[in-house]
Amino acid sequence: MNPTIFPEESPKPIAQEQPKPRPCDDYSLFTRYSSNPILSRGNWPYPINSVFNAGAVRLADGDTLLLCRVEDRSGLSHLCAARSANGIDNWRIDPRPTLAANPLNYPEEIWGIEDPRITYVPELEQYAVAYTSFARGGPGVSLALTKDFRSFERYGVIMSPEDKDAALLPRRIGGRWALIHRPMTALGAHMWISYSPDLRHWGSHKIILEARRGGWWDANKIGLCSPPIETTKGWLMIYHGVRQTASGSIYRLGLALFDLKLPDVCLQRGDSWVFTPEASYERGGDVKDVVFPCGQTIDSDGDTVNLYYGAADSSIALATGSIRCMLSWLDSNSHRASEGVL
Repeated sequence: MNPTIFPEESPKPIAQEQPKPRPCDDYSLFTRYSSNPILSRGNWPYPINSVFNAGAVRLADGDTLLLCRVEDRSGLSHLCAARSANGIDNWRIDPRPTLAANPLNYPEEIWGIEDPRITYVPELEQYAVAYTSFARGGPGVSLALTKDFRSFERYGVIMSPEDKDAALLPRRIGGRWALIHRPMTALGAHMWISYSPDLRHWGSHKIILEARRGGWWDANKIGLCSPPIETTKGWLMIYHGVRQTASGSIYRLGLALFDLKLPDVCLQRGDSWVFTPEASYERGGDVKDVVFPCGQTIDSDGDTVNLYYGAADSSIALATGSIRCMLSWLDSNSHRASEGVL
């Protein structure tokens, strides 16, 4: 097995002089785009309340597609696609919802659909979209497949409430599909992995990363952000931790690394957060103090990560980082799994 660093759906890079690697800064792994936010309700072709938490993918034609969570003025959410040649501006937004809730056939979607994560699956030659379906029983994980983000094959609920923050790995592990997700159980709000022979029936559930306890930034509640990135060292995961304070919650981002062949084995976990709400559009909005990515793209250099994140549940912003720098940071700022969860 020869893991690649950039997604297989990315266009082949044009031969050209490669830019010099960006310097690694332990205190600033991600750089915000200077003209953030890149998408907000003022960009939308129909009336909405807010747009945030977008899945992201680089299409074969070179376009960046964001499958955005859009909250309408009833308070319910649907998904809408925006496309851009450079992944920054001049977005071409679908004139109507791309994937709307369908409560008649899928009653688990009666209160909307949210927070998509997109994985291109070479074996299926399709994109797998794991999203949150919301109904009276709470949030659950639903799955849909698509070739073009215009028509979708819904699989319905694959993880029953209360569960969310899910993404599919791009290939089978030991002959089975693998899903990262975050159920709420009597054990708490931790990250789990589950396996399936057919994308419909899931089992072999196992906790892979626990929320820490006490005063840690990621105590009590964690969850996957964007889909895991396959690197030569392992599956690199960006996850969120929720810190409860006297004035409310703060959503920050951290890093962890998991074994390529055994993705339920955590190799490294960062001690501190790597990205926190600082800008005005992250500190204030419908839900203040939130940075929440659901997707990223990777440039043709195989290293530069374009992280698309929801800011304060009100807009979509962009930050760039380096896979090499994130892995280096983990080497210097993590506890090994053998040291236990604090």
